[in-house]
Amino acid sequence: MFLICLLHDLGVSEVGNGRQRFEVDGADVARAFLLEAGFEQERADKVWAGIALHTSDGIAPRFSPEAGVAQVGIATDIAGIARDAPPADLIADALDAWPRHDLGYAFAEDIAAQIAATPEKASPVNFPGHVTALGMPPGKAPTWYDMVANSGWGDRPLHRRPGAPAAAETPDQRTKLFLERLRARDLDGLLALYEPSAAAGRPTGGPAAGHEAIRADLSALIDSEVTIELTARSAAHGSGLALLSHTAAFTAPDGTATVRDTTEVARRQADGRWPYAIGDPFFSRRPSQSRDHLLS
Repeated sequence: MFLICLLHDLGVSEVGNGRQRFEVDGADVARAFLLEAGFEQERADKVWAGIALHTSDGIAPRFSPEAGVAQVGIATDIAGIARDAPPADLIADALDAWPRHDLGYAFAEDIAAQIAATPEKASPVNFPGHVTALGMPPGKAPTWYDMVANSGWGDRPLHRRPGAPAAAETPDQRTKLFLERLRARDLDGLLALYEPSAAAGRPTGGPAAGHEAIRADLSALIDSEVTIELTARSAAHGSGLALLSHTAAFTAPDGTATVRDTTEVARRQADGRWPYAIGDPFFSRRPSQSRDHLLS
């Protein structure tokens, strides 16, 4: 266990920087070092397993007690799991002897730098892949769904299966779907066009945040029997994000019309959908164009 803990990050060093995920590269270097130093094969193999599995919680303990205990200790060092278990004076002495130097962040930066030079060192479904994704623009990091889409088996996400409600697969498609579902008084369909943590603008006060609040506002919009026409004004698409604006013409049942400019932010999801992250027809907050009377 001592050797596992002492050598477990050799894969982040230059000598351990091969073409495999850093845990396995480091395990290979550690085992070769121990065998060269005269260790028995069985002991060197135990160290290899502990290092190769040190980011695999739930798996390491099944291989050996040493690997399991080392994995928990390493998780304490990085993620603070069971942080209060070691005596305070032991932690203080250790930090005095070996300052952390922002280990949690510096360590991730080193792994990401290695993978930038050798992309095959990371898969989107393992720890190195996750660390790499943290530094990539939104929507650019490969995901599990990207792997499935490229598998050649033809598996489809839920929104592409026969009979499933249509989903916006480009930022512009949301506008058409929003208007169709509003006219159909389809509250669930409208809500599906928003991220669970989305925000929707209100004429006064803070935005409606989250599905529960947005559902209430959409329900009020449907009940008001307001008709809406949307004309695209501008659009800017980035990496997984889109900023759009429309001219919205609101017409109340009594014929009263209000026109204003809207602002929307859409975000690409891992399965290819583009729901609203933010939708705000009141972004400018111009009192003369308030929609309050339309929703009363």
